[in-house]
This record gives sequence, C-alpha cells and structure tokens, in this order.
Amino acid sequence: MTDEELAGRLADGAGRLLLELRNSRLLEGRALGTAGDKIANAFLMTSLREWRAEDAILSEESPDKAERLARDRVWIIDPLDGTREYGEGRDDWAVHVALAVDGQPKIGAVAIPARDRLYRSDLCPLPPPSPRARPIMLVSRTRPPRVAEDLAAFLDAEMVPMGSAGAKAMAVVAGDADLYVHAGGQYEWDNCAPAAVALGAGLHASRIDGAPLVYNRPDTLVPDLVIARNELAERVVSFCQR
Repeated sequence: MTDEELAGRLADGAGRLLLELRNSRLLEGRALGTAGDKIANAFLMTSLREWRAEDAILSEESPDKAERLARDRVWIIDPLDGTREYGEGRDDWAVHVALAVDGQPKIGAVAIPARDRLYRSDLCPLPPPSPRARPIMLVSRTRPPRVAEDLAAFLDAEMVPMGSAGAKAMAVVAGDADLYVHAGGQYEWDNCAPAAVALGAGLHASRIDGAPLVYNRPDTLVPDLVIARNELAERVVSFCQR
C-alpha cells in the first residue's frame, strides 16, 4: 500500500468511526467530542504503528516524543479537527492524516465524514476558474483573525465563517471558496494535511508572509496560514507583508 493510499484509508476509517459514535446518540456535546478524539486517535495510532512502524508520529491527542525530530518521515495527524462542531452536530469537521518528509508536507488526506468526502493529495485536481464576481474568504467561526476584515476589504471579498481548518481548506480545494486565511495560531496537526492536499491540487499554501510551511519542528505552533487560488495568492501575501 502506498503512503497516499494509507493516508486516505486511515482518514476515511477514522471518519467512519466518528460518524458511528455520533449516530449512536449515547453521548452529546463536549462529552461526545472528548470520546471522539480518543476513539479516532486510538484507531490512527494503532494503524500507523502496524503499517508504518519505522516512522514517527505527531498527534494532537498523544504525548509528543522528541525522537520524532531525528526522523525524516513523520506522520502528523489530527484525529478530530473541529471537535466543537462535531459535538454540536454540524458537518464542518474533519480528520487529518499527513506525512511530512524532511519537514515538507508531502502527502495528506482530509476526510469530511459528515459530507461523505475524502480528499487526497495525489487525487485532487486544480479547481476550475471561479465563476464568482467576488472571492469568498473563509475564516474561523470562533476566532477570525484581526487581519481578515482589512484583507476582505482589500480583495473585495465576502468573508464567510466556517468550522474546522480542514473543512475550510477543502472548500478551497473543491472550488467552493477562493481562499482561507488564519492568523490566530494553529499547530502542525491543524494544517499539515490540508496544506499537503492543497499543494497537491496545485493551489497556494504558505505562511501569510509567503514563507514556506515547515513541519516536524521542536515548537509545533504554526502562527498563521493562507491557502488560496493562485491568482489571489500574490495579492494576499503582499497585503499581509505590509
């Protein structure tokens, strides 16, 4: 099984487990989200240890191990991206499975289980030209960055809130939106898989100042991110560099 196939199967499998748990109606709200995090993480960690025993793993839901820093291949996973949305019964939550090679987001899969969608870095084509007169810019529904309103005015963009970094990034990959901007601080597991899928589709993904995204670092904080159509990327980066 290739790394791309494994990433896709694991993201899809974890997503199905999360749907089964939510559909059981045994839990709700925060308790549902907590249980979902644990169940999906156990599935992903066990599967990766079986299928890629020589690789390191960085997960939001497991203790970080310094030994990963000496590895060239590190799987970076978010078992449930958008725990709040999942617990609220929404559909904008995701499962992230990525493989960083020498710090680069080489392979990724993002499942949006409640929408029955799976995106892989090797299977997503570049979205067609946008038919919209105004670009759609996606931002966090709970923590929109301060720069968002100014950037929206600069681009004459419609600012739309949405949950889950994965859901927002995949909306750009699917062509349903034009850019996703985050500047409130994320972690590597929040955006490694989305960035890998976006780059695989031929889209732009970088820090908001245009610097490349680098993973498997000692500090897992990623302060900011932009995923955008290529025709918007230069304008976005130029504005954010001011």
